[in-house]
Amino acid sequence: MTFGGGTGMAALLKGLKSFTENITAVVTVTDNGGSSGRLRNDFDIAAPGDIRNCLLALADIDPLIARSFQYRFEEAEFKDHCFGNLFITVLARLVGDFGVSIRELNRLFNVRGQVLPGSGTRVSLVAHHPDGSKSTGEVQITKSGKAIQQVEVRPSPVPLSDDIRTAIAQADLFLFGPGSLYTSVLPNLLIDGLVEAIEATGSPRVYIANLMTQPGETDGYSLSDHIRALVRHVGPGFPDAVVAHRGDVPDNVLRRYRESGAEPVVCDMLEHDDMAEVRLIFGDFCCSGSDDSGWAEPRTASPKEPPEAVRHDSFGLARVIYDEFLSRGPTARAAVRPKAISGQDHDRGS
Repeated sequence: MTFGGGTGMAALLKGLKSFTENITAVVTVTDNGGSSGRLRNDFDIAAPGDIRNCLLALADIDPLIARSFQYRFEEAEFKDHCFGNLFITVLARLVGDFGVSIRELNRLFNVRGQVLPGSGTRVSLVAHHPDGSKSTGEVQITKSGKAIQQVEVRPSPVPLSDDIRTAIAQADLFLFGPGSLYTSVLPNLLIDGLVEAIEATGSPRVYIANLMTQPGETDGYSLSDHIRALVRHVGPGFPDAVVAHRGDVPDNVLRRYRESGAEPVVCDMLEHDDMAEVRLIFGDFCCSGSDDSGWAEPRTASPKEPPEAVRHDSFGLARVIYDEFLSRGPTARAAVRPKAISGQDHDRGS
């Protein structure tokens, strides 16, 4: 079971479906920028963009339909709107419920597994800054230029849907990320009762580390900073394991990222005693170049990415997750949870 949003989540799902169809993706719906933001405000619905990407990542449909769903208008009153976002909005109005519309799209797209919205209604993300100020909305948060101390979702509480609760009870593994820490990963963890439901299963909770920091959100963050932010919101003992990249980023790509203020996320967990009980799994998960998947696109709330964007290797990442957590059955997976496991350096090629 996966939690997150944006292109990182879609990339993970694309790889995972090569190993299993028993996938539930819970997708963040707080985006308030671009096409998603306009539709969210105009029609009072949950943001559809990340849902669209995740549906297409797991869909078994004609490639032309997938390309059509990702088509973005460049002129007239539809300028910058994505056709898939418009379709989801229309479907939600026809059936009278955003959550039901996504359930129907799972069926229409022959989705391998299921994609569920974190919330079936319009919600907003609020960031609290160290100076006591607040920023409301993903776009405003990243543009504020201020460090983030805490985030919350409003209106609160966001109820835990029956579909998500059922999926949690049946899950053998929980994956968080990759994706924007405060605006993709954490919002789902703030759903009322979700963390408690996950805890009750005893199944492993795995954080997939980002490759790069995100300007306006995680400036200067090392991997341990990401983990501490998770603990601040979720509580101690989270996560049980971390999957992190260890390898080079091409110099030309790195140079472009640094021009926008982004840096590789430094894996420093082994240097901190308070993280010695978290299992650490390394691999070379970085790939770069123009995206050829036909569906992925940068999040509108994020700064414009370089022409050659750094992405997780979908298949390589999924293979390591399968080898480490899924291939040996529920009994072996459950063994990841006890905190007697010390920090380890597991080298896994991709």
